[in-house]
Amino acid sequence: MSGTGGSADKRPNEQLGSWFVRSGWSKGELARQVNRRARQIGAHHISTDTSRVRRWLDGEQPREPIPRILSELFSERFGCVVGVEDLGLRPVHQSPSVSGVDLPWAGPQTVSLLSEFSRSDLMLARRGFLGTSLALAAGPALIEPMQRWLTPLPTGGQPSQADGDRSRRSSRLSRPELELLEATAVMFRKWDAQCGGGLRRKAVVGQLHEVTDLLQENHSEASGKRLFTVAAELAELAGWMSYDIGMHPTAQKYFVLALHAAKEAGDRPLGSYILSSMSRQMIHLGRPDDALELIHLAQYGSQQSATPRTQAMLYAMEARAYANMGQPNKCHRAVRLAEDAFSDCARGDGDPDWIRFFSEAELNAENAHSYRDLAYVAGRSPTYAERATPYMRRAVELFAEEAEQEDGHTRSYALNLIGMATVHLLQREPEQSAQLAEKALPFAKRVRSERVNNRLRKTVDTAVRDFGDVPAVAQLHEQLMVQLPDSGEGAARAV
Repeated sequence: MSGTGGSADKRPNEQLGSWFVRSGWSKGELARQVNRRARQIGAHHISTDTSRVRRWLDGEQPREPIPRILSELFSERFGCVVGVEDLGLRPVHQSPSVSGVDLPWAGPQTVSLLSEFSRSDLMLARRGFLGTSLALAAGPALIEPMQRWLTPLPTGGQPSQADGDRSRRSSRLSRPELELLEATAVMFRKWDAQCGGGLRRKAVVGQLHEVTDLLQENHSEASGKRLFTVAAELAELAGWMSYDIGMHPTAQKYFVLALHAAKEAGDRPLGSYILSSMSRQMIHLGRPDDALELIHLAQYGSQQSATPRTQAMLYAMEARAYANMGQPNKCHRAVRLAEDAFSDCARGDGDPDWIRFFSEAELNAENAHSYRDLAYVAGRSPTYAERATPYMRRAVELFAEEAEQEDGHTRSYALNLIGMATVHLLQREPEQSAQLAEKALPFAKRVRSERVNNRLRKTVDTAVRDFGDVPAVAQLHEQLMVQLPDSGEGAARAV
């Protein structure tokens, strides 16, 4: 059974054909990938072959879940959002509570959706799919619902309690237990920085699900807000870990739910941080315009309440968005603003734990990647590559010092070694690039991060393409094939 609809009045699907040709896949390879993904989501009735792919290209409309599978496969292949409509296919009508991002901004619904989504994730735990209904949102479909995070909540009720609902259990949560939950979120963030998103993601999702159970009890207003803050932090971290291992639709849904929880907590700085994570994902997926809109929402919403460290992080992400949009003057300005804001930081006094990661090393890393991205957008510009060099070198030095500590950011160190390697490639220095990429290899093996693995593979692929006759590059390529083989099921390979 193929799961394919009728074929009346067919015309060749030129949109699907265009994406297919650019992918470089054969019909057989696309069929195999569809079948593999279908098995992963439990759709065992799907059995696609080359003749079926040919009929799709000829205009036959496949039934769900095949349109969603094709959307995911092409999105991963090209490192950008490729929607069902972009492929010339008919989207299935779905309940917004299941698949969309335009959700009710109300406490009880937020708790219900967090509970439902985390439970489904724990049960299915598939590569970017929860059932067959999850899809990435982008453009106005993403930005317009997120703008409503700034609308004030109705007054007069407790954020953790539905008005008139007498069926809730009385709270059994003590203050020490609440403090322990808050400490758990801190611990999970440390594990993520050290080990990558693939090791503890399900533990974070499980803890989030437990917190949603607690949110269904009656609490004081202060305790309810603290619980919603914990839920927001855990949901953001579940989204971040999902993003780190290439589960982009899942990541986006967690980010959206985290923003809803932060709103219930009345924590605008935390909401701005969640929006910055969404922005980073959009940059990764080739949507810098969306990334900029999200960052501006974050800046506007937290302008009176964010600490200098948070402001510096938001300016740095604004610079990344402008760099990827090819706007150097605005990028330069945002870099300067990030540096100015960071200079106002004390030794972390007053900063919540979720922003303490943004150290001098992170500031230099973001600014380095902004200029590195500008160099690529400007056609491998040596000028911008040169501007990236001192920032990236300083970031690598500082992360190397951190990596030696027990709670060091191992993943960040690996990412910036790879970033420095890409800068050397831009400057046509293949030996130096190979040396840094080789240094990153053991760290890439240590952390469970598709983001690290894919950036390293992409950097080495670029080195082989441009400098394949250089012995150091050829040797590195051989090492990579042995020590970090590509499973073919990772995230989009975006530098």
